[in-house]
Amino acid sequence: MNMELDTRLLRYFVAVAEELSFSRAATRLHISQPPLSYAIKQLENALAVQLLTRSSRQVTLTPAGTALYNEALFLLQRNADVAALVQRIDAGSHGQIKIGFVGSMLYRGLPDMLRSCKARYPDVEHVLLELNSTEQIDLIKRGGLDIGFIHENPAAAEIASIDLLVEPFSICLPDTHRLAKQSSLKLGELAGEDFIFFSRLFSPSYYETLLSLCLRAGFYPKVKNEARHWLSVASLVSQGMGVSIVPQCLARSGLSGIRFLSFEHDSRSISRLIWASSSVKQITENYVGMAKQAFKV
Repeated sequence: MNMELDTRLLRYFVAVAEELSFSRAATRLHISQPPLSYAIKQLENALAVQLLTRSSRQVTLTPAGTALYNEALFLLQRNADVAALVQRIDAGSHGQIKIGFVGSMLYRGLPDMLRSCKARYPDVEHVLLELNSTEQIDLIKRGGLDIGFIHENPAAAEIASIDLLVEPFSICLPDTHRLAKQSSLKLGELAGEDFIFFSRLFSPSYYETLLSLCLRAGFYPKVKNEARHWLSVASLVSQGMGVSIVPQCLARSGLSGIRFLSFEHDSRSISRLIWASSSVKQITENYVGMAKQAFKV
């Protein structure tokens, strides 16, 4: 017997076992009585046991029938559960999604978006990995991540992407700095200061952006330290290790010992969502859609 036939016969048997009447069971199943009687006989023949004791006045379960009834309830429920699970996975509402993110996304709306995703897809497990942009791009290529939230970086053709946020930069100073009490600065006022830059190795594009800002302000910066995360850059500034230029969102980081000042410039920090363009996972498509909705793109 194939699975479809097994399931049908079990459903028929459960109806007879609960009604203890072929006529009532047939009515419940919306079929006529002869096919039902034939189906139960098929089941008994297949199992080589008598499941029911029949008389003109009543139907009763044999011990074997009672045992099958209990198992049939479990098997039918398990069958329904498996079908529902597979359907939820196919719809992207069940399973696991691996999400990469750069630390600054914690101050750019990522936590709110993930809360919305969890409310909409409560059976999806989030696996969060804080990684720099280069690491995320590499993992997306190799299938180690489903989606990634990165800084603007060049990516290969097999990577799909959308820009989520565009924001200005801020000057980041220790709160003990001679210029820290001002509300804004001209970047040129920091010529000669020790600078902390985002690592050239992990984000050449951001390094070049900061360098270009300084050059347009009329000086070549003395880059004394580099860090692979923006939060590390800001933390080094808070320890008096130098000054920096960081995305404006870091002003919401709550780090003590630093000040964020505005300055005139035309460069922007871009946050980007990436995923494998060849991905066929519905769960990935769902989360890309949630990101577009959350960031209004």
